[in-house]
Amino acid sequence: MAAATRATGRHLRPSKLVDLGWHVLILHTAMYRELGTAGGRFVDHRPEGPDTLRRDADTPTHTMDAIREAGYEPDAYLWGLLADTEIHAGDCMHSECTEGGSASAAPPAA
Repeated sequence: MAAATRATGRHLRPSKLVDLGWHVLILHTAMYRELGTAGGRFVDHRPEGPDTLRRDADTPTHTMDAIREAGYEPDAYLWGLLADTEIHAGDCMHSECTEGGSASAAPPAA
């Protein structure tokens, strides 16, 4: 995981899509604790203030590089530039929403 690299000098952060999923997972505290323990490192949630909401254009690239350096291949759908665009509450990824083109619809299975 990128968090495990502790890469200094690079600003790392999840894409907006990954961040949304992380916040949903945090609400399921037992599962979140189990995953953190199984992964070898529990990551505390530390909300940042409004002054940190600025997103540098290079941050997704730096984060994906850190994930690769940790020995994983990041999924571009979850970590790439499109995953870092605005997420709207009206979008959904359920099968009934993907017909006709929800903006956040999952890519078709290969």
